[in-house]
Amino acid sequence: MLMRTDPLREFDRLAHFDRLAQQVLGAGTTSRPAVMPMDAWREGDTLVVELDLPGVRPETVDIDVERNVVTLRAERPTRSADREMLAAERPTGLFSRQLVLGDNLDLGRIAASYDAGVLRLQVPVAERAKPRKIEVTSSQESQDAISA
Repeated sequence: MLMRTDPLREFDRLAHFDRLAQQVLGAGTTSRPAVMPMDAWREGDTLVVELDLPGVRPETVDIDVERNVVTLRAERPTRSADREMLAAERPTGLFSRQLVLGDNLDLGRIAASYDAGVLRLQVPVAERAKPRKIEVTSSQESQDAISA
């Protein structure tokens, strides 16, 4: 049986496990980075991922790609120790997240932008994963039409 595959389907399954792991972890230390809330969706042949990083300076954002793993790191500065905090609900320190992406995505062409506290990644589907037509040729002099 021939099945049509969705190159982005595997990402959805892996993202679910990542969300569970992030909920269990604490926030903001080197050994336990804070959560980066994320949305991901498909726009045509592109995987779009947006991560909330309010208060993070763009120069602290670091994105590494190794094989099929994209590692995102950022840092929000800690508050001054001389302040008497009345409420401290916003996490500070290190933020980190790893995305395990399928082989059907072109990790060499990832585009990243940061605007209004949102980091946006755009990952195109690899050309080899896109559906394509195969031309059928004949060695006969008269090209007979092949109907499907």
